[in-house]
Amino acid sequence: MDFLYWTLIAICFVVSFIGLVYPIIPSVLFVALGFLLYGFFYSFEPYTFLFVLIQGLLVAALFAADYLANLIGVKKFGGTKAGIWGSTIGLLVGPFLIPGLGILIGPFLGAVIGELVVHRTNFQNAIKIGFGSLVGFFSGAISKGIIQAAMIIYFLIVVL
Repeated sequence: MDFLYWTLIAICFVVSFIGLVYPIIPSVLFVALGFLLYGFFYSFEPYTFLFVLIQGLLVAALFAADYLANLIGVKKFGGTKAGIWGSTIGLLVGPFLIPGLGILIGPFLGAVIGELVVHRTNFQNAIKIGFGSLVGFFSGAISKGIIQAAMIIYFLIVVL
């Protein structure tokens, strides 16, 4: 049974990393589900106050990294709130409209359209801002991947 239990926990962790590039999958919930499965299968005893506190801080860091990476990426390339909102909407809608490449095209087009419609920015500048949204997306995914890995490594240190 140990093999089955650890396989289910590992699947949760793998799905959480898939969620880094496919934002419809709530990454942090799958990490938490892996932790809960361990607790149900084995014991919640290793989850001390310190463990919960550190994991809670890492979850807060995940949300901050997600928001700040997009914000900084768009702003650094001259974008405004319209570009940020457009990028965010494109990130959520893109994968559904264009399976596969929508994860890249969605935020780019969202930022471009947001800047063109709201601020009537010239097309060249809007393209630059769209590129900034992609930089933000990739840097956010990398940052969140590092934080999720830290959460899982700390979990493994505590329970093994």
